[in-house]
Amino acid sequence: MKKLLILLITILVACSTPKHCDAQTFVSTTPENKNIVLEEFTGIHCTFCPDGHLLAQTLYNNNPGDVVLVNIHVGSYSTPNQGEPDFRTSFGTAIDGQAQVAGYPAGTINRHQFTMTQGGGTAMSRSDWGTAGNMMLTQASPVNVAIMSNIDIGTNTLTADVEVYYTDSTVVLDNYLNVFVLQNNVAGPQIGAQSFNPSAIITGPWNPTYNHNHMLRHSLTGQWGDILSSPQLGDFYTFTYTWNLPTDINGVDLDITNLEIAAFVTESQQEILTGTVVDPLVVFQNQ
Repeated sequence: MKKLLILLITILVACSTPKHCDAQTFVSTTPENKNIVLEEFTGIHCTFCPDGHLLAQTLYNNNPGDVVLVNIHVGSYSTPNQGEPDFRTSFGTAIDGQAQVAGYPAGTINRHQFTMTQGGGTAMSRSDWGTAGNMMLTQASPVNVAIMSNIDIGTNTLTADVEVYYTDSTVVLDNYLNVFVLQNNVAGPQIGAQSFNPSAIITGPWNPTYNHNHMLRHSLTGQWGDILSSPQLGDFYTFTYTWNLPTDINGVDLDITNLEIAAFVTESQQEILTGTVVDPLVVFQNQ
């Protein structure tokens, strides 16, 4: 029993620092198809947004391991009334503007220009997300992305190690790595919840109180990511990000036990080639 415990502790310590966990790295070097990155533009006063949440979650559930959901609270429907939480970020407005969102909810699939668009940009109505997502899953990706992440309770620090490997060359010379911090199980108000997603209603101070998931809270790589200059077949990149976790953002608690780390690679700041998402390992002091 003592030997088993020592082995377990050794594994936990080694794998909490990914560069020492596997000398061969942890990103796949085998060519893969693209994963879906659905950026959903939403808000607490948007009547049909709960339907968008439900459709996005269905796409996620039907394609395990192949879908990244990013819920971006932005626009007039996200503006809180007095006493309501502010789920907006400093990053959402620019992403919303690039997608040329014409109504809410809307979403982009990999920031790709499909024929099913609204307003001339990459934003689409929620009824088209499934069709566009299935099309994306059939396309070969020139790059693979992997994340290993942990949160050290003792230092209140999040660490994310991200590896990028190119299984092919890309058309656009400059690619960018984006790393987002998302949060699940955030309680807040939501118009339209009773009509379009009643299963997400929970106990709380608002009527109704709604369980928000995959909510964008922060970007570890700024507005448009960290540059990957002129990547070619066989190129490998590794990044380590650390973030001293605040207790809240805009007055909304940052619950470290409900965070997700998403990473994706873009051509310039537009086309998303692929992405992935993980739950960080929370390392408590007695571990």
